[in-house]
Amino acid sequence: MGGFVGYRCSLCGKAYGVTEVTYTCPVDGGNLDVLLDYDGIRRRFHPGAIEVSDDASIWRYLPLLPVDDPGHFGTALRAVGWTPFLQPARLAAKAGVPRLWLKDDGRNPTASFKDRASAVAVARAQQVGAGVVVTASTGNAGAALAGMAAAAGQPAVILAPKTAPPAKVAQLLMFGARVFLVEGSYDQAFDLTLEAAQAFGWYCRNTGYNPFTAEGKKTVAFEICEQFTRAGGAADPARQRWDAPEAIFVSVGDGNIISGLHKGLKDLLALGWIERMPRLFGIQSTGSAAVYNAFARGVEAIEPVSATTMADSISVDLPRDGVRAVRAARETHGAYLAVEDEAILAAMRDLAREAAVFAEPAGAAAYAGLVQAQQQGMLAPDWRVLILNTGNGLKDVRAAMQASGQAALIPPTLEALRKAVADG
Repeated sequence: MGGFVGYRCSLCGKAYGVTEVTYTCPVDGGNLDVLLDYDGIRRRFHPGAIEVSDDASIWRYLPLLPVDDPGHFGTALRAVGWTPFLQPARLAAKAGVPRLWLKDDGRNPTASFKDRASAVAVARAQQVGAGVVVTASTGNAGAALAGMAAAAGQPAVILAPKTAPPAKVAQLLMFGARVFLVEGSYDQAFDLTLEAAQAFGWYCRNTGYNPFTAEGKKTVAFEICEQFTRAGGAADPARQRWDAPEAIFVSVGDGNIISGLHKGLKDLLALGWIERMPRLFGIQSTGSAAVYNAFARGVEAIEPVSATTMADSISVDLPRDGVRAVRAARETHGAYLAVEDEAILAAMRDLAREAAVFAEPAGAAAYAGLVQAQQQGMLAPDWRVLILNTGNGLKDVRAAMQASGQAALIPPTLEALRKAVADG
């Protein structure tokens, strides 16, 4: 299990054994960091040994994960991760960032980054013999859990706000999960999920609550560094270290993605597998900016907001992993930026037309933040910069149509087509 040796509370620092806790710190409710035996991992593994693996998924990094091999070979559970690593030249020119890379996690099995967390959470659920796995979600986390649970034959229950995009609700239902739409916000669905898990004995996958979600999300850090290194040449079975970009831009809602990314990079740094920590830039919508607000005030205390952004995947009143999210930017000398929804819509168009990446609003927010950071002179000219797209645009077709505009309707005649073309 990757040398899994216990947990440590991110708030009070208290350490716990592997079997002493399940979700959060009993003392103060703080999120738990998974502890690994770095010395043991370092003695048995090195980057080159992973590079020659023929497993093109997150499970190539099993030595760094706190779960056993989940099995279920030949299923979608084994197809999560190792997503495309692109170098979009036209997008780089448009943004004025010449050394730009893009990782497209919209290409995961259920079309979002959340598959990483759900795959590891399902592996853990089966390892501990859980009967039912439950989560609250605005759509992507639920779809990821429903899909991974279907692959593993694991019963799943999803609670989503009734405002969740229909395409995402359709995924939940098609994968066979029991779905309940809550007449309230994501935060209310989250709290109800905790009550249900306690009352019914279900295993709770909730983001920013279950420590194994960040462990799944950290795998993107491993892929970024391995793919970044291999972009300069072939796999090297003798390689002892990976490279890393100078800056990474990622959208932030509840804070668990950026904290998972930070955890993965800290694992690599502690192992000596990378030499330095990239700067992490967290991007929020101005309509859901609780973490940005805390960072701007120079504090860790997260004050809830009334989220109004159209980017539903990052629309959160009270981020459940906000403290670690603030630290991810502060401890890496990065920053937080808040972007308007109009800038997110523009970013969706740019990503699609300049890089052929169809991103949902939350995923496009990362590029919108990059554009703003560049305009504000926050990036050094020689930095190698990576943006992370966290979800596919088909997840929210209504937003995509808002970004792209409508198609022209014409009669089926050449004359009508000629006139429409001439009219532009």
